[in-house]
Amino acid sequence: MSVRLSATRNLLKLWLLFAVFALPVAAIGYAVGSWSAATLFLFAALLTAATIYAYCDRFVLSMLGARELVIGERPALHSTVEALAARAGVVKPRLYLIADGYPRSLSVGRGPTSSSLVLSLGLLTAASPGELEGLIAHELAHIRNHDVAVQTASVAVAATIVELTRFAGFFQRGLLFFVAPVAAAVENLLLSPKREYVADLSAAQLCGSPHGLADALLRLEIASELVSFAASPTTEPLYPINPFDRSDQLARMFETHPPLPQRVARLRELDPDWRAKLLVA
Repeated sequence: MSVRLSATRNLLKLWLLFAVFALPVAAIGYAVGSWSAATLFLFAALLTAATIYAYCDRFVLSMLGARELVIGERPALHSTVEALAARAGVVKPRLYLIADGYPRSLSVGRGPTSSSLVLSLGLLTAASPGELEGLIAHELAHIRNHDVAVQTASVAVAATIVELTRFAGFFQRGLLFFVAPVAAAVENLLLSPKREYVADLSAAQLCGSPHGLADALLRLEIASELVSFAASPTTEPLYPINPFDRSDQLARMFETHPPLPQRVARLRELDPDWRAKLLVA
């Protein structure tokens, strides 16, 4: 799939998200009053949707507790991101750090000219340079393909729906039973698992090798079994792999990633002689 086609599809998905959000509100306005009320309600809904689109990245960064990582703290990392961003043809994203031990990376924003790359302290500590480069390239591929805009907006909407259940107090769990499928549907309808395959391939091309990313994905899978992880399940689409416990029924509803073995196999197939090279080395 070409970058232009992928970007077009993702922009159409954003318009679909805004339409699904705005049209029911306009219908309520029409039921309450008349066409003038429907127009007023529609305008308010579109204004809200535009606000969500403009600030959804800040909302997600705040929800994750990320802070900006200045150049002076990790100049080598900034240099790596800048070089890969130039190869990908995107503006260098702003770097953010999550100060926890679980290795993870993610990207948020609105596209190639306005995005942020988030890395955890656990990832910077555990990943090898090749693995870290592969994961950064994977996120830059999402940014180049405009996946990041749909992912960020859908996560912001889904998280807002789920978080509103907190106001129900004692009835939160009961209300969550009804609204969680709606929030999950927002993400599953807009986010195809194919986007991960495309980002994996693009990352391999950017790095000149598929093995850094393949090794990183396997490392993250092992980490999910050894290191405790806690976050809103609505954030699942943001990560390179699904970090949530698959026995958790709520978390399974928000899963948008394809099976990891298939992703690793596809990456290895890009360099079919990799086993022989390891033996020679």
